[in-house]
Amino acid sequence: MLQAQTIAAGPQVIAEPSRSPEGLKRFLSQVARFSAVFAFACVSYLFFSRVVVSSVQVSGTSMYPTLKNSDRFLLNKWIFHFRAPRAAEIVVIRDPTDNLLSVKRVVGRPGDTLLFEGGKLYINGVQPKEPYIPAGQVTYPGPTYNAQTIICGPGQYVVLGDNRQGSMDSRVYGAVPKERIVGLLVR
Repeated sequence: MLQAQTIAAGPQVIAEPSRSPEGLKRFLSQVARFSAVFAFACVSYLFFSRVVVSSVQVSGTSMYPTLKNSDRFLLNKWIFHFRAPRAAEIVVIRDPTDNLLSVKRVVGRPGDTLLFEGGKLYINGVQPKEPYIPAGQVTYPGPTYNAQTIICGPGQYVVLGDNRQGSMDSRVYGAVPKERIVGLLVR
């Protein structure tokens, strides 16, 4: 047979938070540590995203078919502090016409002479192989020229969109200084 047991409940004691100076010091120390870690994380994020790498989204069709509207990529902003942009690399520039960001391909480097004539591009007198543009695509000079020559001075680059008929690029605004190249598109 089961017997019921009675348990006497004594007075309940509820622990109060420590109001001692030591407890307050410990609490403030934890708040300070948390604040320091949070501040460091914010500063690291801001530095990293503004100086080292950031995310970019393609808007428009000037790089079609290589890049499509709304594609997302990483932008390496740090690399050109260590080396110069190379021919055929896809870069993001600060567009000279409206100061907005624009994605283009490097085709001319310092010292190069580019000639746009008869729907063809010549770099230093040679027609380059451009496997990134569709076969048979023509590259006309800027809108006000029958033929156009662009000479890249020191620290200047010619940038073109892969969609040569739908791109506002160096054929309109000329060679761009390296300072206008924001970074390398990472695909």
